[in-house]
Amino acid sequence: MKTNFLQEMQKRGYLNQCTNLDGLSEICNKNPISGYIGFDCTASSLHVGSLLQIMILKLMQKYGHRPIVLLGGGTTLIGDPSGKDTTRKMLLNDEIKKNIDSIKKVFNKILDTTNKNTSPIFVNNAEWLTKLKYIDFLRDIGSHFTINKMLTFDSVKLRLDREQSLSYMEFNYMILQAYDFYELFKNNKCILQIGGSDQWGNIVNGVDLIRRKLKKEAFGVTSPLITLASGAKMGKTEKGAIWLNEEEFSPYDYWQFWRNTDDRDVKRFINFFTEIDVDETENIFKKEKNINNLKILLANEATKILHGEESAKKAEQTAKETFQGSGLSDNLPEIKIKSIEIKSGISILDFVSSNKIISSKSEARRIIANKGLKINDILIDNEKKILQLNDFKNNVLKLSYGKKKHYLVKII
Repeated sequence: MKTNFLQEMQKRGYLNQCTNLDGLSEICNKNPISGYIGFDCTASSLHVGSLLQIMILKLMQKYGHRPIVLLGGGTTLIGDPSGKDTTRKMLLNDEIKKNIDSIKKVFNKILDTTNKNTSPIFVNNAEWLTKLKYIDFLRDIGSHFTINKMLTFDSVKLRLDREQSLSYMEFNYMILQAYDFYELFKNNKCILQIGGSDQWGNIVNGVDLIRRKLKKEAFGVTSPLITLASGAKMGKTEKGAIWLNEEEFSPYDYWQFWRNTDDRDVKRFINFFTEIDVDETENIFKKEKNINNLKILLANEATKILHGEESAKKAEQTAKETFQGSGLSDNLPEIKIKSIEIKSGISILDFVSSNKIISSKSEARRIIANKGLKINDILIDNEKKILQLNDFKNNVLKLSYGKKKHYLVKII
């Protein structure tokens, strides 16, 4: 490959498949291109499982290309069946609009919006999908798709193999995604669609549709789906998803997520989720043998990209104060409690389960029995413990779950 953009994609491990790698490389080498990734808006925030895709858009900007962020106001009304055993929850238009407004905040933080040549273009496919006339769409677009081929795609085949129902509404999703690419090619000169490897079939459909309808070549690229060395799914923890919006997941918790990376994943994740040069990463790993220092490097660099350098430094300092002694940093995640509640006393089991610190009361009992819960660095040895005013110092106490999760509980 001649183009620096695709070379770095490959070096970082972003590149899985391409419809025509030589052709795309040649075009990228001659002129800046536009490429898009679609994101359905089923929640108010994307989670860290979407971060690799956003990093690819950021890499496009580095080499002078323009990213297009498609926020699927239209396709979210349907729901992508890929990787799902059941139909997604149906959302109303107002809910989707709120989700789009919230999700855009993350792109505006991670991507460069100051360069007029590479600043991201945001599009909402509701603009064209909600205006389609059904009969015209079937004649003009549906005629280019065969049921035979659609049944071979994983998003359909796996669902049917598991004897899980697939609605006609969901079955149409892949046609709508292909049509998105067709619209962006026509109106935004977008020649490239990027997605996870589970989107390969849908992307190829778009490339084929453009070739059939417009007699022109478009390109598709996929990135690998990330699995952890442990075999777990990227971004899932016992507390739920690792959200990218600060309102859903604090910068400190985000930093801790990366700091707690499995030793076996650290090098790969530095290449995936930081802007450290790949060759520099090799040098760092040759010189630094302390894996914990490398995890801190990953946490700082990944947090800096999303939340800024100041938040990354603050999170590192908070961790030092918390873990190197009995520190009580003001930057720990906070749980606020009303004074009237604490006066009558609160069961520790009720408190940790209702605030989602621990998933259930039975799990909390097990953790207390295994000496895993502390108040102000003192072990709780009684599952019937009642939180009272005398547990607080200046209306604050530190609650610790295991070695790595700490919270400030404040009376308001």
